[in-house]
Amino acid sequence: MPSDRPRAGGRASSGPRHGVAALCGLILAGPVFAQEPLSAIDWLSKSVTTPLAVLPPEEPAVSKGAKPEDVAVSTLDGPSPDAAGLLPGSVTGLPRDLWGMGRTDEIVGRIAAAPTTTLPALQSLLLTLLLAEAEAPVDAEGKGKLLLARIDKLLAMGALDQAESLMRAGGQSGPQYFRRSFDVALLTGEEDAACQEMQKSPDLAPTFPARIFCLARSGDWNAAALTLRTAQALGFVGDYDDALLSRFLDPDLYEGEEPLEAPQHPTPLVWRMMEAIGEPLPTQSLPLAFSHAELRDAAGWKAQVEAAERLTRASVLEPNRLLGLYTERRPAASGGVWDRIEAFQSFDEALTASDAALVAETLAPAWARMTEAELEVAFAELYSQPLRKIALTGEPAALAFRIGLLSDRYESVAQARVPASGAESFLIALAKGNVAGVLPTDSMGRAISPAFLDAEPSEEAVTLLDSGRIGEAVLLALEQISRGVHGDLGGVTEGLALLRRLGMEETARRTALELLLLERRG
Repeated sequence: MPSDRPRAGGRASSGPRHGVAALCGLILAGPVFAQEPLSAIDWLSKSVTTPLAVLPPEEPAVSKGAKPEDVAVSTLDGPSPDAAGLLPGSVTGLPRDLWGMGRTDEIVGRIAAAPTTTLPALQSLLLTLLLAEAEAPVDAEGKGKLLLARIDKLLAMGALDQAESLMRAGGQSGPQYFRRSFDVALLTGEEDAACQEMQKSPDLAPTFPARIFCLARSGDWNAAALTLRTAQALGFVGDYDDALLSRFLDPDLYEGEEPLEAPQHPTPLVWRMMEAIGEPLPTQSLPLAFSHAELRDAAGWKAQVEAAERLTRASVLEPNRLLGLYTERRPAASGGVWDRIEAFQSFDEALTASDAALVAETLAPAWARMTEAELEVAFAELYSQPLRKIALTGEPAALAFRIGLLSDRYESVAQARVPASGAESFLIALAKGNVAGVLPTDSMGRAISPAFLDAEPSEEAVTLLDSGRIGEAVLLALEQISRGVHGDLGGVTEGLALLRRLGMEETARRTALELLLLERRG
């Protein structure tokens, strides 16, 4: 940091005293602001405030029942932001009237409750639902409540790029959207553009920490220091923010002092300032969205790999991104992620060389390491097709078969395999979608089989389907099957039967195969 930068901590050491008084007058003369109502995303930075006059009324409680109220009111004045999406029906296979006669509050409640740490096939289905173009609910009234709920769910899933794109597609502006966009920018290294947006948008009222951060990022250190002194004088910053902002503006002043205590629930803004003062916070225990910050070039290779693993496991990062990081260089040590990288590289090199003997030798160790990290589906997407070109026998061939069933080529993999056991016979039948006459060999298989025979969806599901509430039925299926992962095998049967009733045969088969092949039992 330049030595002539104004020191913001403690007393003002430079600048005219009347500057503080003038700035105080400007602030106090402005409108009174209140914080935006607490978001479902509790880690968002308090970067902007919302005028009292535009605060939405208190929301009614979300009903847990499946039947909507008798009367729903809609507005026909222009397109609703809730209809915005990134994926058309030709891609998703979902109808335009996705929400049917469903009520916005109930849909929002189901989205908020949808499980996010579940099977990869279900995570992908949830992403598709959140990004789908669809008509707004009948009672949407152009308020954008469903759009905001979808954005918040994407943020909770760590799908930052998708959340940002959906915000743009919705065409909305104002504090509640900027607040989310600002934090996405902080975590993806685009904070300068976000700060410029803040400066040129008169409807945004930045809080002191955000204003000070952006002034410093723009190089206006004098204004940043003056703003902090004003906030101190008015009592508008707490002790922790005061200490952090002071160090952020002049870290040299605090050289040799004890590091700041790490906050229990840092926001992206706090995280970025902690990084800037040389006291970075590890992201492993933070919400998944923070992992994106470790993908930046400023992070070390190990941190980048571990962040990419977390995001790939959540189905929000393409496996090829992980492949690139895994093969970027040789591991620098042993243990943990280094052993996983070494095993992955050994297998990748053997496969690239088309050396069948070496592939047979390295496949099982690589698979074991990927299983430890719950990255089996990503591995399958990368390597199932190349593996089919290698002549394998015995256990390596059986393992390659199981890996292939976890890829999107599961059906052709099944057709090419002669079953070597009863378990394989059931997997092949399931991949083909016809389990009639084939006996499952374990309790999970016995829960799956009826869904592909004659099992009916639950009564709640039928009620939703009869009301045309397809989106809510999809969310119910996600919830039912996820319960099954944790021991409720009846939920597996009902959820898979519902997916098939919805015409989602491929998702049902892939989910069933994952239930049998992945170790996700709670």
